[in-house]
Amino acid sequence: MQPVSAARLGAYGILGFPLAMAALPIYVHVPHFYADTLGLSIATVGTLLLLARFLDAVTDPLLGWWSDRRRDRPGGRWTFIVAGAPLLALGMVGLFNPPAWSASQLAVWLMLNLVLVYGGFSIVTISYQAFGAEISDDVAERTRVTAWREGFSLLGVFLASALPEILKKSMGDRAGFATFAYIFVPICLVAAAIAVLGSPPAKAKPAPVDSRVFAAFATPMRNARFRRLALVFLLNGIAASIPATLVLFFIEDVVKRPDLTAVFLIAYFAAGALGLPGWVWLAKRVGKRKAWLTGMGVSIAAFVWAFSLGPGSTGAYFAICVLSGLGLGADLALPPSLLADVIDEDEKAGLGRSEGAYFGLWNLMTKFNLALAAGLSLTLLGAFGYAPKVANGTEALFVLSAIYALLPCALKALAALALWRTK
Repeated sequence: MQPVSAARLGAYGILGFPLAMAALPIYVHVPHFYADTLGLSIATVGTLLLLARFLDAVTDPLLGWWSDRRRDRPGGRWTFIVAGAPLLALGMVGLFNPPAWSASQLAVWLMLNLVLVYGGFSIVTISYQAFGAEISDDVAERTRVTAWREGFSLLGVFLASALPEILKKSMGDRAGFATFAYIFVPICLVAAAIAVLGSPPAKAKPAPVDSRVFAAFATPMRNARFRRLALVFLLNGIAASIPATLVLFFIEDVVKRPDLTAVFLIAYFAAGALGLPGWVWLAKRVGKRKAWLTGMGVSIAAFVWAFSLGPGSTGAYFAICVLSGLGLGADLALPPSLLADVIDEDEKAGLGRSEGAYFGLWNLMTKFNLALAAGLSLTLLGAFGYAPKVANGTEALFVLSAIYALLPCALKALAALALWRTK
């Protein structure tokens, strides 16, 4: 089978850049921005993030079902990218340009813009990922497709990690985040245009046999391999989402080097990007399952170390960021490629292919991971008396370190066990 050219894969993958550029601020910077800079209570922010995620997530399988229905019509899945990208851009501008309102009004503003951002993000992402699964029928080539997409995603995360910190230092928090949002708008729209015009064509696929709306949920769940993969993905996703939610608080109050926040985040995501070719190589030689298990082991071995850190542990935390970042590459490149392989079971059984339904449910699980991680971790911190920008006691900082480092390691170990027991 002729490999897809790098230029065409690059055109497809570039849309991952703005999607990741939007995703990271939502679950890393929004809690810190609205709680620390704008003064909303951390418990309120956590609750709103949880509620908005649940409201948004229930629509994802339906968007996937709709995308499957439009796949063979004029415009195909790209219709959703063209419609969703402007909504995402508009929501980002609103999210990071809040008015000077009271706390209750600000909470409403946050909720409305979260719904807009999440909605636009879902409309784009589900069809975008489903299209990627249709580019090739070769299992190794699928890993190349996801690696290109996730490589651009890591570049987007890289920029989203550094740029807000740079803008905040030169302009202040409010103006810095507002400028970041305005920069995001043209990047999002241009990347969407390049992807629509330059991506490789999708392979012709048999239509789903079951065209009912209920099939958006039922078709994936009837697939035993998907159910096993979903369990691993849920456990591993929650494990990754908890430290992502708490990283800024950990750097500020445990390591006590907020001035190096951009350096730490850049090291983490740069390591993930640089490690991607290695995971593609390893997966081709030992299989995707064993390669992912290796990545989980690297992440656990590195991240459990974070629990022992204290003020000034700059070098140790930088090393943790690099090592856990290498493990991140496996988490990004391999699960979506495995999912594309799992969908093959439906085609073999004569059920057609429903990439949209699968990736719709996959995105629902991703958002469930992020919502549960944000709601659980921030609520627990508030319950134990932790608050940003105050002198926290020993117990509150102990809880912060335990939730940030030990809980994710335990969940990732369970994910590894579930993956190891799965053929």
